[in-house]
Amino acid sequence: MKLISWNVNGIRAVAQKNFFDDFEVMAPDIMCLQETKAQDHQVKETLEALKDRYHLFSNSAERKGYSGTAILSLKEPLNVSSDIGIAEHDSEGRVLCAEYDDFFLVNVYVPNSGSELKRLDYRQEWDLAFFSYLKKLEEHKPVVACGDFNVAHKKIDLARPAANYNKAAGFMQEEIDGMDRYTEGGFIDTFRHFYPNQPERYSWWSYRAGARGKNIGWRIDYFLVSSPFISKVKSADILDQIMGSDHCPVTLELH
Repeated sequence: MKLISWNVNGIRAVAQKNFFDDFEVMAPDIMCLQETKAQDHQVKETLEALKDRYHLFSNSAERKGYSGTAILSLKEPLNVSSDIGIAEHDSEGRVLCAEYDDFFLVNVYVPNSGSELKRLDYRQEWDLAFFSYLKKLEEHKPVVACGDFNVAHKKIDLARPAANYNKAAGFMQEEIDGMDRYTEGGFIDTFRHFYPNQPERYSWWSYRAGARGKNIGWRIDYFLVSSPFISKVKSADILDQIMGSDHCPVTLELH
């Protein structure tokens, strides 16, 4: 089974590029999308070409053109739920959970702390609440959590760590602590499991200053899995040749 996660930075925008051609090449069993920037009916209309093969679920933000998540799945999930059950965190369409026979798949678009770090405090509240939500799911069956976590975990995960540490959203110590909570609390970063020391592998690049062409990027998109589930994981990768967004897709293949 091939799982793919991709922050598309606007599903309607990416659909006008090579999205559908790339989709066929990637051939996912399940595709998790973040930052759809569309209401549920707009997501459905945009992805209508896939409706005969894939089951589509989406969770849109109350604010139009903002945030949002969606899942495309060849196999119909046993159950699908939106949000984490906490009102202050549940208006932005950031979480979509699909239950399968052997695991829960949680698609997440973690809040960005913002260019002036205005949401850093909120981000810390979110991180703790989301971790607690995952651990509750884990009481029933293993969890696969994927999406844009909006943090580079270690120095190896961004091109310019010294210039950004404790200065820029995505590499603040508070955000790193939030990721530590996952990896120290029973979840495995699957890409680093397979490539513990591989540098210069990123999933997001600024649109400014030709960053992508120079590979001045950040690895902020992840597949995390419950520790016991790692035996079911065959591979993890970053599809950095796929264009169309400021993020590229990341993958997880299961036995």
